[in-house]
Amino acid sequence: MKDIFGKALLDYQSGNYSEDIITWTNISDKDELPLNYLFRAYSEMSKLEQKALQLCKGKVLDIGCGTGSHSLWLQNKDFKVKSIDSSKGAIEVAKKRGVINVELSPLLNETETFDTILLLMNGTGIFQELTQTSKYLKHLKSLLNPNGQILLDSSDISYMYDEYFSERYFGELDYYISYKGEREVPMKWLYLDFETLKTACEVVGLKCEKVIDGEHFDYLAKLTYL
Repeated sequence: MKDIFGKALLDYQSGNYSEDIITWTNISDKDELPLNYLFRAYSEMSKLEQKALQLCKGKVLDIGCGTGSHSLWLQNKDFKVKSIDSSKGAIEVAKKRGVINVELSPLLNETETFDTILLLMNGTGIFQELTQTSKYLKHLKSLLNPNGQILLDSSDISYMYDEYFSERYFGELDYYISYKGEREVPMKWLYLDFETLKTACEVVGLKCEKVIDGEHFDYLAKLTYL
């Protein structure tokens, strides 16, 4: 991976902003992802993000922390937060912005336990494919303290299809990004509708509750021990 996402974040952080990231998928056209959106304050966050942050308790793991916007808000509220991301550039930016405990690390390498685990901005994306969902949910469960919670958001994107073809779950996408003419290796990215997530959770011994619906087919869910 070239980490052009991280390069873009570093450019913006260092005052070298000149253009935004371009994203597209196998079912959607190219679109701009404004870099300033990735540096937003709490007041600029979606209601799903705000609600998730309000529900946090105890020791928190912020997965896919990006520039650290969620972690910074939690730190300012005196939470003990560990922030992880797979982008080296994002980690550098998060440190520069003041995130205290931040590591370049994939989720599956994490071994500490937490009272709250956050997976926001389509947190199920890192599962990559429907067949990998159980593996990730089992690992997340292993990181929960007694009475702990996992707060994640995702979307039901079935509305984007005129017709659903059963050979591939409709939420499995190929995700592409480019920046300043450089293209990243495409990623597999998973959107899970709520009922599919709920069923997958029950299989691995997790209770899945919908906390709130978003404004565009998205939702925030809370996962706890059954």
